[in-house]
Amino acid sequence: MSEVLLRWNSLPAEDAVREILACCGSMAWARALVVHRPLRDEPELISTSDEIWNHLGTQDWLEAFSKHPRIGERKAPPAAPAQSEAWSTQEQESVASAGEDIQRALADGNREYEKRFGRVFIVCATGKSAPEMLEVLRRRLRNNDDVELREAVEEQRKITNLRLQKWLAT
Repeated sequence: MSEVLLRWNSLPAEDAVREILACCGSMAWARALVVHRPLRDEPELISTSDEIWNHLGTQDWLEAFSKHPRIGERKAPPAAPAQSEAWSTQEQESVASAGEDIQRALADGNREYEKRFGRVFIVCATGKSAPEMLEVLRRRLRNNDDVELREAVEEQRKITNLRLQKWLAT
């Protein structure tokens, strides 16, 4: 068992919730994950997280989405934990070095997405270039509400899994 997981398993529940929220901003997800302690290893942590995430309600998913900065923005919403903000900056580093035209197109696409779907655009940015993220954004703007919600939920699941792995490595 990793030292991080061993320590987290022994924390008081509210402290454990607060710490794990950096990986996913849904309070229901964090509380449910804490209830499943002790978790033995990374595979059990990831599979438990996935199981919880996939059974949450729309409001819980939207809460998690709301903790993300827009693609191309440097600052996370005020409610996001500092570690989450740092990870978002790292995950979106390709946008920071993108040209002004790509950054402007992402900003315009973000506004269009939020107007259409009423929430921030969520994409697992790790390993994607800014043009790739823009392409994904433009494609997903053509989705209907139900399809788009499912895609956003899956992207958040991927982000959460990557962040859980980063958290275990701290």
